[in-house]
Amino acid sequence: MNLKIKLKTFSFALNKTLTTSQGKLNEKKGWLIKIEDDNNRIGWGEVAPVNNEEIAQCETILTRITSHIQKQEIEQKLIYWPKSLRFGFGAALAEIDCIIGSDSKDGWLKAPKSAFLLDSQDSIIEQVSYLAGEFQAKNEILTLKLKVGLKSNNQEEKIVEKLLKLLPSNSRLRLDVNGGWEFNQAKAWASKLKDEPRLEWIEQPLPTEDIDGLMKLSKLIPIALDESLIHNPDLIKTWKGWQVRRPLLEGDPRLLLEELVNGTKFRMISTSFETGIGRRWIEHLAALQNKGPTPTAPGLAPGWSPKTNLFSSKPELVWKAA
Repeated sequence: MNLKIKLKTFSFALNKTLTTSQGKLNEKKGWLIKIEDDNNRIGWGEVAPVNNEEIAQCETILTRITSHIQKQEIEQKLIYWPKSLRFGFGAALAEIDCIIGSDSKDGWLKAPKSAFLLDSQDSIIEQVSYLAGEFQAKNEILTLKLKVGLKSNNQEEKIVEKLLKLLPSNSRLRLDVNGGWEFNQAKAWASKLKDEPRLEWIEQPLPTEDIDGLMKLSKLIPIALDESLIHNPDLIKTWKGWQVRRPLLEGDPRLLLEELVNGTKFRMISTSFETGIGRRWIEHLAALQNKGPTPTAPGLAPGWSPKTNLFSSKPELVWKAA
């Protein structure tokens, strides 16, 4: 099957800077992909690496791709490409093949209510107090994800203590460390929080390669892996606890789609700040996860991305806005 490929670059600034123990993120850039087959069926994809090395690799490969190419050739090359590029083309091919999208059995599913992403800014207590009251009034479950590993241990302990005093009994709290703790520090946190029913998990408390330490901690408290899964994809098959899956960064999304259709447990779908084209996938996968055996709030970071057509659910509008 012959494919016609078009590419467009995009860039945007986040509404505010995301600060983690690994650095700061305040903008995203990448490429949008539009693929049309012989039957005039269109598939859309997004390529949005988060590090400069992968951006350069993707740019080199994309400049070599011809505007007309055989589908089989793309499928053969896909497995050797950077992960973010695999997502973009895998997503577009899945839509052309009606595995997902408006011509598929389920169409595009809408995600359930997201967790709220917080960093440890001065106004965090006021934010949480407002959200707790709002969700309690609606009798809804509030899920918060707090970035930690940014301030002193003592400061962050006090922040978490204040949050727990504010949060309703049915709420959920996730602490995201981004690999910023060493083992004894993480163990001390686990010991303090192991009997806290509102704590859903601690996310990536140790560096990506410290699998032994992460395994030990998982025996004390729920541990979710994030960066470790990108660093070592084999852990996707072996880690039995929670996995934070960021589809745009981990490769061909057809693999994760199959996992969720098959009802694989302990997956959570997370944004990596995508445009509306990538967002359709994030929301669809999050909806599938929510229908599965271990439903939980996805991490869609509401309020962090601008409100423009670049984030529309209609890919034609996203394409025009880029």
